[in-house]
This record gives sequence, structure tokens and C-alpha cells, in this order.
Amino acid sequence: MNKYLAEFIGTFWLVFGGCGSAIFAATFPELRIGFLGVALAFGLTVLTGAFALGHISGGHFNPAVSVGLWVGGRFDTKDLIPYVVSQVVGAVLAAWVLYLIVQGQAGFAGTGGFATNGYAELSPGKYSLISALMIEIVLTAMFLIVIMGATDKRAPAGFAPIAIGLALTLIHLISIPVTNTSVNPARSTGVAIFAETAALSQLWLFWVAPIVGAIIGAIIYKILEKED
Repeated sequence: MNKYLAEFIGTFWLVFGGCGSAIFAATFPELRIGFLGVALAFGLTVLTGAFALGHISGGHFNPAVSVGLWVGGRFDTKDLIPYVVSQVVGAVLAAWVLYLIVQGQAGFAGTGGFATNGYAELSPGKYSLISALMIEIVLTAMFLIVIMGATDKRAPAGFAPIAIGLALTLIHLISIPVTNTSVNPARSTGVAIFAETAALSQLWLFWVAPIVGAIIGAIIYKILEKED
């Protein structure tokens, strides 16, 4: 059970830290951290979470990553569903805690978008469904390639969390304007439950696209391994 608990805690930390920075610090009137700050927050949650918990569970914190590693032959089938459940529960609990905290602000008028992901009218830059689908697939595929490469037994030991955290930071810098960046179905699910928008109706895309992208990335890396 330790590895399932580690995935729960790690995903809680990712959503609490990443989405929390978007909900609180990114909207603070005088000291807004902007896209760069939110991107760094997501990257730092994965970097610190992987260093703290990676030796217990592998530090997935993301259903798409678990599926991708399974396709890539790096993850046992028996653990796939328990990992995904642990990750989603951790994300929902983190979003619920954020929901409780945000209500304590003077003049609270509702959660609004609540750091959710979306396309069309819910996209920060009003990008279409096709644009959202494409960017989430491509970036999740690249994320899996980085993860599998950084954790390869031939890669320099001990540096994987840094590479993975920086990759997630870069991913957010690219795609926050398009979808508010998911590449993680659990992250998308947690906050969508508490948003006051149509985020739940668009949630399907942020399960389908990251998982498809993760599978593509895992297959590409397996091909690279064979060619090496």
C-alpha cells in the first residue's frame, strides 16, 4: 500500500501546489506571478515530489504517465488501476482543500474557472478543440519521452526528477494560453469538480488526449531503444 499512498500524496502535492499557485498567487492584484510563475510551480511540485516519493512509487502522479510507462514495459499491469485511482483521489482531495481555502477570502464571489483546463470559450486564449487536442497529445508524448529517457538505466543517475520537473515547466510555458495545460487527467479532474464553468463537460478531452499522447511517446521511446 505504500506506493499507492505515495502516488496519492504526490498527486495531492502537484494539484495543491500547481493549481494553488494559479488560484491564489497568479491572481493577486499587485504581485501576480503570471504564466511563468505557475509553470515553475507545476515543475517544482513534480521535481520535489519525485525526489521525496519517487523511490517508493516511481513518482508518476499522473494517470497518463502510468499508462505510458505500462505501454513502455516499465510498469506492472496489476498496479495500473490502483495507481490511477490513488492519483485521482489525491487530485480531488487537493482541489477540495483549495476550494475550502478560497472561500475564506473577504468578498468571495465564487470559484470561477478554478484553474481548470478547457478549449474554445474555456481556453485562456480561446483556442479551438482541435488545437487543444493537438497540443495535449504532442506535449504528453514528449513528456513521456523525457520521463522514459531520464529514467533509463543508461541515463545519469539521480538527475531524473530535475529533467522531468523542468520538462513540465516548459510544457506549461508552451500550453497555458491554449488549454491552461493538463497533460494530466487527474489534475484536470480534481479542479473541474469545483469550478463554476462547463469544465466537466470538456473533461473528456483531458483524459483522451494525454493518454493518447502518453501511448505515442512510450511507443516512440521503445523504438528508440531498439534502434540504439
